[in-house]
Amino acid sequence: MAKLRYERDPETEKLVRKIVVCLRLDWIDPSRVYVVKSRKSASNAIARIYGLPKVFQVSLGLEPCYVIELISEKFDRLPEEEKIKVLLHELMHIPKTFSGGLRPHGRYTSKRTIDKLYAMLRDAKKSGSC
Repeated sequence: MAKLRYERDPETEKLVRKIVVCLRLDWIDPSRVYVVKSRKSASNAIARIYGLPKVFQVSLGLEPCYVIELISEKFDRLPEEEKIKVLLHELMHIPKTFSGGLRPHGRYTSKRTIDKLYAMLRDAKKSGSC
């Protein structure tokens, strides 16, 4: 089996920054949200988010940060709208404390919430405010 590979994705990081600013997700520091694409993953997921645990923050003197992993074989095939919805879903796992922890699936990550956020983003782009 081929070896799993990770590659930083600066273009999607820019998109994440635009989403955070446009939707005023003020609790998220986009400079500390990183995006990587993985290739050759056996995962059924399209994307995942990882937070830096407190034990690493304290022991290594690091600030909280998050990494969104996009499973390239699945994510890259999606239409643009679905890609943005996937990113919104992953971003909504970040708690208001931006502590390195993660919110579980539920109210904040529901399809209804993500569709609502996507509509707000789409409307803001149409009106020229983003």
